Amino acid sequence: MPAESAWLQGALRKAIAAVVAALLAFVLLVALLLTGFYLLVNAATLSLTPLLGEAGAMALTGGVCMLLLALVFYRLTRPVKTTRATDRSSGSSRSPADLLLDIVRKNPLEAASVAFALGVAEQGDPRLKSLLLQGGMVLMKQAEAEKPPSTSHPDSPSTSGS
Repeated sequence: MPAESAWLQGALRKAIAAVVAALLAFVLLVALLLTGFYLLVNAATLSLTPLLGEAGAMALTGGVCMLLLALVFYRLTRPVKTTRATDRSSGSSRSPADLLLDIVRKNPLEAASVAFALGVAEQGDPRLKSLLLQGGMVLMKQAEAEKPPSTSHPDSPSTSGS
């Protein structure tokens, strides 16, 4: 039992460290974004001051900022289009593997980054490797079983243009 407890504590520490690192990275990126936006607005105001005067430059940059803000709020409040109404009704009867495959198909970059992060974090764990190989084989077998049979028959003439 102590070996499993130590492994669990190590995994918990890794998970907490990953969450803290992600939050710190997010805070840093937000700070950089806000600072960059402030410097961009300041530069626009300074560059427009000789043309429009200080008040006109501030009014123009403020108006552009308000227009961008209105555009963002419009995009946030716009209703989301659903792909199909049948997805929600059949979602409860689908298997978790099918739901996971749909998520991977809709978000391939996120899935690849999560797979990479998990691979780096758990590269020395032989149990995880065997589990992933077994899961991959099951998914490959399911994909082969779902393939439609080919429509060409060996006794039918080929239309390849000979």
